[in-house]
Amino acid sequence: MSTNVRPAVASASSSPDLAGCREHVRTVVAGSGTSFYWGMRLLPAAKREAMFAIYAFCREVDDIADSDDTRSSKTADLARWRDEIEALYAGRPSRPTSRALAAPIERFDLPRGEFDAMIDGMEMDASATMRAPSFAALERYCRCVAGAVGVLSVHVFEARSPDRESGALALGEALQLTNILRDLAEDAQVGRLYLPREVLDRHGIHGDDPFQVLAHPLLPGVCGELAARAMQRFDEADRWLAQEERRAVRPALIMRGVYRLILDRLIAEEWQRLLPPVRVSKAARLWVAIRQGLL
Repeated sequence: MSTNVRPAVASASSSPDLAGCREHVRTVVAGSGTSFYWGMRLLPAAKREAMFAIYAFCREVDDIADSDDTRSSKTADLARWRDEIEALYAGRPSRPTSRALAAPIERFDLPRGEFDAMIDGMEMDASATMRAPSFAALERYCRCVAGAVGVLSVHVFEARSPDRESGALALGEALQLTNILRDLAEDAQVGRLYLPREVLDRHGIHGDDPFQVLAHPLLPGVCGELAARAMQRFDEADRWLAQEERRAVRPALIMRGVYRLILDRLIAEEWQRLLPPVRVSKAARLWVAIRQGLL
């Protein structure tokens, strides 16, 4: 971050209504039902507040992309968020979430490009391009929507390994691919199909109608290939996580544990049942939190 940005962001972080902004982002996170909440709660106060603010930002831009508004309305709303990020780094945030982000940006040197990348990913969803995309487009999407969170997170965690960014990107892609494989039916209902065109073609599935693709008898082969990619990325993330001080990356360890359980269940069921999506129970999440985060 350039030296002329820090003072502006610092002035924004001293807003008198900062407590209300922090309460806003905590409410967004608590109400989302995200598995990330378990890991974030284990962090020290400053890091916890930072992760709440980052997640609230991600949630709010994701809600725009997933809304029933017109494509042009979504694009305009995301453009306004992009302007808000620019204002935030200039010391002039106006939204509760961006005000809550000001102090973490200063304290943890959060790179602006990752917030822009998240908006890029939401624009891909809002533009309806995520329908049997190319593998390159899927990789870019994962980099934007999951990789951005990973890079911001390792800044907050103050991870020290030289592999922290590449490891965070690997974990982010693994988590996002698992999400995609879990939510095939739900995504189809809103016209999305994240399975890449090259993999579909390799398995003899043509066309991009989500419901026709999901009804195809060769679907398990497509999903299995994408699951193998996710497992490879989990393995790469594991090698990075093993280099870090365990307490520093507890949230990442918990997310890795929860999502690997989901992926293992999907592989075992061979995508024979798409609804309801595979979920991990609260008891299982707690077990992962205890095993990965507290012992």
